[in-house]
Amino acid sequence: MTETVLITGCSSGIGRETALAFLQDGWEVYATARNPADIEALGEKGCNIATLDVTDEGDIERVVERMIDEEGRIDCLVNNAGYAQLGPVEDVSLESVEDQFDVNVFGPHRLARAVLPHMRERRTGRIVNVSSIAGRLSVPGMGIYSGSKFAMEGITDALRPEAAEYGIDVVLVEPGPVNTAFVERAASEIEGLDRSGAYEKLYGILDDTQAIGGGGPGAIHPREVGDTILDAANVTDPAARYPVGQVAKLSLLAGFVPAKIRDKLYGLVVSLASKNPLSRGDEDD
Repeated sequence: MTETVLITGCSSGIGRETALAFLQDGWEVYATARNPADIEALGEKGCNIATLDVTDEGDIERVVERMIDEEGRIDCLVNNAGYAQLGPVEDVSLESVEDQFDVNVFGPHRLARAVLPHMRERRTGRIVNVSSIAGRLSVPGMGIYSGSKFAMEGITDALRPEAAEYGIDVVLVEPGPVNTAFVERAASEIEGLDRSGAYEKLYGILDDTQAIGGGGPGAIHPREVGDTILDAANVTDPAARYPVGQVAKLSLLAGFVPAKIRDKLYGLVVSLASKNPLSRGDEDD
């Protein structure tokens, strides 16, 4: 019998490439997004498409019930939908923090709760949570986003042994920088902040990061992440975590550096950036 997978956030980037990877591997793919128009091309290629906003319980219930009605099973859930709320912690409003966690943390939790009873009944299944290297290492300007990914990592670490009793595997995939539209969404979230005026040096660094974008040094193609997710779904005995890309793997080493040293390195970066006229917002004559 053909295995089935439900994937969230398939409108572009990692989600789209993951849907195509599973489809090419012979899975029955249910590709979802908030706007169905964004995934029409996946439907034309053979995916089953559906509207699914991970903050909407009704959407989740409807799609899960559809899969059970049509396929009788859900073999794999890929929690991919998410975005990055960047900016200094003080400047990010409580509402924006709540929105970030609603999508990046509560969304995957809602999906997991919806599919687990069906997987548990069959005593088999796999949940792949797409986290980030930011879920292992937090840096200034990414505190809220990292906080949401740290939360996903903690929840996943608890769920993994809880679900193992029923033959269900729970896996984390942790990409580094990926060449997607993710950066553009992050830039728009920064623009919406009510700046206190206390962190202009940090904003200069963030602006430089946005200028580099997903195509910067070490950025990988989203298909590499999609292929890793597929591998994590297919392998008999999956690892707990799959860092993706050289930057992700190297960043893990930074987690072993004492916090005081990391903070001093950040201070050095700020100092160097403040001497860069472009980072200060000065025009280049």
